Amino acid sequence: MLVVFGGLPGTGKTTLARLLARRQRASYLRVDAIEAAVIAAGLVGDQAGVGPAGYVIANRVAEDCLRAGLDVVVDAVNPVEVARRGWRELATSTAVELVFVEVVCSDAELHRRQVEKRRSDLAGWVAPNWQAVVDRAYEPWQGDRLVIDNIGDPELHLERLLAALPAAGSGHPIPDG
Repeated sequence: MLVVFGGLPGTGKTTLARLLARRQRASYLRVDAIEAAVIAAGLVGDQAGVGPAGYVIANRVAEDCLRAGLDVVVDAVNPVEVARRGWRELATSTAVELVFVEVVCSDAELHRRQVEKRRSDLAGWVAPNWQAVVDRAYEPWQGDRLVIDNIGDPELHLERLLAALPAAGSGHPIPDG
């Protein structure tokens, strides 16, 4: 199974994706970490120069993991349809189930506070500020996905996500309670 997280920075994608990967013992691919490595290797000078490299690399590594029989959890913003299409094509070419999970935060003030208090855990990687999040291009999702409004306890959201995975593809928010 390929589980691909998406959503704006500061919504809690990384927390949920890590929890899911740990629980499922799946491979965990974080596009921010890959992009930070591209910068650290001197391949580009800064985050602006990375372009689609992080997504291309993550897609190739995910393919190897899937072909080895491992489930994969991808942690990325996936802000545009072309990025999401790459994951669909990968799932098709490897004949695995694909589940998209869009993480949102419906409380704008809480989202802003989460973004403002974040500090990057990746050397050389700068977490975006609130204005950068607000200004970011983010295309509406098309197609099926699970939607998690990540307010409250991440462990509770993980349990809801796990319960919803077999029914993935409804395109509806995960119900409360």
